[in-house]
Amino acid sequence: MSPLHPTLLKVRQRIEKRSAASRAQYLNSLPAGPSPRTSMGCANLAHATAVFPTADKFKIAVEKAPHLGIVTAYNDMLSAHQPFAMYPAKIAGYAQELGVTTQVAGGTPAMCDGITQGREGMELSLFSRDVIALSACVGLSHDVFDGGILLGVCDKIAPGLLIGALAFGHLPFVFIPAGPMSSGLSNPEKAKIRQLASEGKADRATLLRAEEAAYHSSGTCTFYGTANSNQLMLDFMGLQYPGGAFCAPNSPERERLIQHSVHAIARAAASDHRNALKLAELVNSTSLLNALVGLMASGGSTNHTIHWITVARAAGYLIDWTDLDEISSVTPLLTRVYPNGTEDVNAFHAAGGTAYLLRTLIEGGFVDGSAMTSFGCSLGECLDGLLQASSQSSNLDVLRPHTQPFQSDGGIRLLQGNLGRSVCKVSAVKQVNRSITAPCRVFSDQHEVIEAFERDEFTQDVVVVVIHQGPKANGMPELHKLTPVLGVLQDRGLAVALVTDGRMSGASGKVLAAIHVSPEAMQDGPIGKLRDGDLIRIEADHGVLQTDADLKNRNVQTMPARSGNLGRSYFNAWRRAVSGAEQGATHLFEEF
Repeated sequence: MSPLHPTLLKVRQRIEKRSAASRAQYLNSLPAGPSPRTSMGCANLAHATAVFPTADKFKIAVEKAPHLGIVTAYNDMLSAHQPFAMYPAKIAGYAQELGVTTQVAGGTPAMCDGITQGREGMELSLFSRDVIALSACVGLSHDVFDGGILLGVCDKIAPGLLIGALAFGHLPFVFIPAGPMSSGLSNPEKAKIRQLASEGKADRATLLRAEEAAYHSSGTCTFYGTANSNQLMLDFMGLQYPGGAFCAPNSPERERLIQHSVHAIARAAASDHRNALKLAELVNSTSLLNALVGLMASGGSTNHTIHWITVARAAGYLIDWTDLDEISSVTPLLTRVYPNGTEDVNAFHAAGGTAYLLRTLIEGGFVDGSAMTSFGCSLGECLDGLLQASSQSSNLDVLRPHTQPFQSDGGIRLLQGNLGRSVCKVSAVKQVNRSITAPCRVFSDQHEVIEAFERDEFTQDVVVVVIHQGPKANGMPELHKLTPVLGVLQDRGLAVALVTDGRMSGASGKVLAAIHVSPEAMQDGPIGKLRDGDLIRIEADHGVLQTDADLKNRNVQTMPARSGNLGRSYFNAWRRAVSGAEQGATHLFEEF
């Protein structure tokens, strides 16, 4: 095991120093350990165990055998979560093998960004993460559990579950994922048909057939977007079976993973070493840094430049985009999975997957293999023992060793200048497209951009600016509907880029995009003072986001009134209280 890279060690030490007070405050807020059920009133305990047979009631109330709470985000609208329908019964069966009882503590909402893209519901998407965190707390609040099992996969759901569980960090937890669907229509072919449809060269029936061929069964979507980035990062944190993220649903491999995970958390809940395995100890500066290295090495989703800042804050750590930029600057890009390549996560898993990626990053000194996992062993020990991870990749077009990277850095950059600070993902952007100086067009909605495209208004190099898309404005929706039209413009030979205080999908890639611009327009951010024709310069490789326009005497453009409700008005108070994107776009913490 190589020593940690000096830059990564410096970043970790800086985070620890910055977070000393907040980390101590978090740890001091937790109970010393699970509350003894003997302290519960008889009526309380009877309510909790009413559905159990007498033998199980005896185990819980008298023998005080470990009792595990399950928090599930199951619904059958999300293909990734449909397999969870059977998980509570499977988990109960495997727990019984060790004399342990389980109970579904509660459910959380789980929405699909793929369904809400470009629609009003997307304005609830980012806030759903904090709803999930709160609902996980509600389920766990009954205080009868010795440990927990978290069932959730997709974009906001896994981070939300982890944030909520950290409020109960005195207990051990494990995630059990569901795995990806089998490969269907290739992601590049799907993207091609989307672009043709945006130009009117493919009809709705053709587009629908393509989409249905891509999304065709249970399991996560197969591109490497936010959901699958979640899964890789949880593997890297040791909070789920390291290397098991992309095992297929309903496979023997998946079944073994479920059994091993249940047995591991049952042992942790009963262990004399419970304190070493409790969530508050496992989610520390080392595991957080490991997860962020995994994000960069895999070319993962920019959404985690928001989500994992909030996860870290829930554990008492203060992380910012400067930290992420430095991590990315020294982390080699070792995977090419769509949108950063042509293959999908199934090909990545077949090539060696997260287990091999972990192994080579540990060998290279980029991941700390001594980090403890929920399985009672370190990451390095898991790879050698539980998984016997491959010592080489079987497909160097998809997954490479640290000595042979696709590029020397991780591909997520911090851009800054007189327009503020923003995040830019360049791992899928060709070198020739990583810088632009061009006049801008300013819009307040992605549909306005699409309408301008359909009117053939983009005939020269352009920086498309979309304002009033930040968390305070409208909940910071993803603007994935822009991906096909901007891709068409780029394919026509125009230099094109996007600048926005909103988000882009984890599936976005080839178009240069400065996103999450902070401060946002609703906070009097300079981005809101731009006007059509202002010259904007973006240099991704040098971290520049600049305008030549004099903005001092300009006001922020007024946000247009929006019609309709569909639940959005219920989040008005959250929009007023939410922090900026670099602080995690959350309302859960009073201060950072």
